[in-house]
Amino acid sequence: MNRLEGNVALVTGGSRGIGAAVALRLAEEGADIVLTYENNAERAEGMVERIRAAGRRALALRADSAAPGAPAAAVDEAAATFGRLDVLVNNAAVFLVGPLEDWGPAEIDRTLAVNVRAPFTASQAAARHMGTGGRIISIGSNVADRAPFPGLALYSMSKTALAGMTRGLARELGPRGITVNLVHPGPTDTDANPADGPGARAIAGLTALGRYAEASEIAATVAHLASPDGAYVTGACLHVDGGFTA
Repeated sequence: MNRLEGNVALVTGGSRGIGAAVALRLAEEGADIVLTYENNAERAEGMVERIRAAGRRALALRADSAAPGAPAAAVDEAAATFGRLDVLVNNAAVFLVGPLEDWGPAEIDRTLAVNVRAPFTASQAAARHMGTGGRIISIGSNVADRAPFPGLALYSMSKTALAGMTRGLARELGPRGITVNLVHPGPTDTDANPADGPGARAIAGLTALGRYAEASEIAATVAHLASPDGAYVTGACLHVDGGFTA
């Protein structure tokens, strides 16, 4: 389980939910971890301690992904602190659900800034630090390909944009030996979307497996893509959704 020994990984939004599971799994695979968070410094430092307890170096950086320069600055600081950057996981996101008429310019701009511009500018910055074997992995959503109920238009649009970004960057960075992929999780049991929360039974019923994923199951796919075992996968949009889009 040391496929990433000697590597440095940056996970945006890595203090909770899927991001935290990814950070821990990459650390278990041997990577040193930099994670970003927006507000909760105590929770982020708790993640740092868990990663250090696993024998890896770790650093938490406060960064608002909606701020134009923040994602690239976090990438540059991660590379400067640990001397390299091998893996970028674009995980930070905002999730707004509601009627079309509810969204004004502020909500639209913030969603696109965090969910689209931030992954692009972070990837842009990461590519400057990565050599052959670099990995850029973004976390999308099952609702990019299937919107099962009203109110998802803004979020679905933002996550669908990542597919185009992934394919374009895969072509551009492939000659340099850098792979770029997108993971679309299905309903996943996190504090923000608990498997026993309101409406969860109906949402779980939309999957072929009839259940929510554990965050660790999403992290396992990210770890594969980040490792040498995923070296020939690029430009892919992988659904880890229990058959939600089947």
